Amino acid sequence: MEQMIMQFPEWTRVAEVELVYKTKIKASERPIVKDSKDIYNVLKQVWDENKIEMLEEFKVVFLNRANRVTGVYDASSGGITGTVADPRLILAASIKSLAVSIILSHNHPSGNLKPSRADEELTLKIKEAAKYHDIRVIDHIIITSEAYYSFADEGLL
Repeated sequence: MEQMIMQFPEWTRVAEVELVYKTKIKASERPIVKDSKDIYNVLKQVWDENKIEMLEEFKVVFLNRANRVTGVYDASSGGITGTVADPRLILAASIKSLAVSIILSHNHPSGNLKPSRADEELTLKIKEAAKYHDIRVIDHIIITSEAYYSFADEGLL
């Protein structure tokens, strides 16, 4: 009996996907985060001080199991009064970076530290979605050039 070999159309051939994690920084040299003040200090180092009072930006800090910072993702950059952070891109970056926990952060150019209703809703949306990937959202920090607001410290997480 002749065996039939099925030919697939060329458009159905796909590339193999391989995940690779590369870093040039030793684990022991990465900052460790124990509280919101540590997070604020890391964020102040990575935030462009020339933009913090000019336009709103959203960044995500990735942490490993030892709460060491493995990277910071610039999720979005907007205007004077807001920016749009896409939860899908945040989760995709978190998964690709092998994050166990993440810290959400954005600045308020106005200097007002009070979170908006949209800030609270986005935080909960990302927190819920991250749960499905065993990624914990441990804080959301709003920063200004002089101070910060921690959702975790205020009991909002």
